[in-house]
Order: sequence, then C-alpha cells, then structure tokens
Amino acid sequence: MITKISETIEKFQLSLISKERKEILQPLIDYIQLKLDKKETINLNFICTHNSRRSHLSQIWAQTIAFYYGVQRVKCYSGGTDVTAIYPKVIETLQNHGFEIQKLSHEKNPIYAIKFSENELPIIGFSKVFDDNFNPKSNFAAIMTCSQADEGCPFIMGAEKRFPIRYDDPKEFDETILMNEKYEERSLQIALEMTYVFSNLKNER
Repeated sequence: MITKISETIEKFQLSLISKERKEILQPLIDYIQLKLDKKETINLNFICTHNSRRSHLSQIWAQTIAFYYGVQRVKCYSGGTDVTAIYPKVIETLQNHGFEIQKLSHEKNPIYAIKFSENELPIIGFSKVFDDNFNPKSNFAAIMTCSQADEGCPFIMGAEKRFPIRYDDPKEFDETILMNEKYEERSLQIALEMTYVFSNLKNER
C-alpha cells in the first residue's frame, strides 16, 4: 500500500466515533461478517444523488481499507440517481491523502484510475447511476450516503440489504475559504468510519 495512505489509517483513533455512529455502522459490519463467514463475495454499492462526492469517497476508502485489513472478496462500487461528474476537489483531496490518480478521459464526465497500492489494480471512478452496467445487478449491499438518495430511492433493484449511512455534503462549502478544510474533514470522517467497519471483522485470511 502507498505509505502515506497506510500512515493515515494507522493514526485513526476509533474512540472518536460516537456511540450513535457506531450503532449506524453495526448493521453493515454484521452484513459483511455474514458474507465473510459464508466465504461469499462482498459487493458494496455506495449511493448518493449525483455520484460526485460522498459516494466516491466512501467507495474508494472502503476498498482501500478492506485491502489494508486483508479482507478478501470485497468489491466496492458507487452510483447515483443522476449522472454528473466526480467533483475535482474530491480528486484533489484524495491526492493529498496519497492516492495516485490518473485521468483516463477528458470528457464532461471524466474517468479516473485511482491507486492505493503500487501493485494492485486501480479503482475506476466516474459518475454513473446506481444501476449502471458497471455495477452489480444483484447480491449487493446498497449503502445510502445521503438523505436525498435514501428518500428518493425507496427500492433498489437487486440489493440484498440497504444501509443508511449518511454524511454531510461538503458541497455546501464550495468556493468558500473553508472548502479545502471541509472536503478533507469529510474524507477523513468516511475513512475513519470505514476503518471502524473493517477493523471489527473476524477475518480469516
């Protein structure tokens, strides 16, 4: 794993997570644990309205931290109810955390290759609807990272389970003096909570 990323994960203090947030995260831990016990593939689809900020941060950190803890058969995806593009500040924030990111296309909705390890396949990131052909059609967990997507999608076709794990939108601070701080804050909150999830699994490597 890229050293800067692993050092970030190692510094997390899980005690900073509130009891209320731990209770929200526990059903996802239980779902992943059951999949692990059955030796089944763990498909996690993180869903937010525009698939531009929170859902991508969640997908990328979850995939990265699953690798860090050696949890096998984890495949993370993301999607939205609308297609836009990954917001550039998300890419910049991830680069600041140590991710190596290559822009593979330059259209309105660019495609990025996002690497957390020099020797692992990159995560492919671009904005898409949650049921895009790039994503799994069945046997996955739908993780709703914003209230709009959670309330606007009462039914997710093919999802085994649905988990509302909502995060405040850093978009509220776009083009303000707090923009950099709030994007980093949200990214690290998501990373901390995904660390809590994957560090609480009983995992036989």
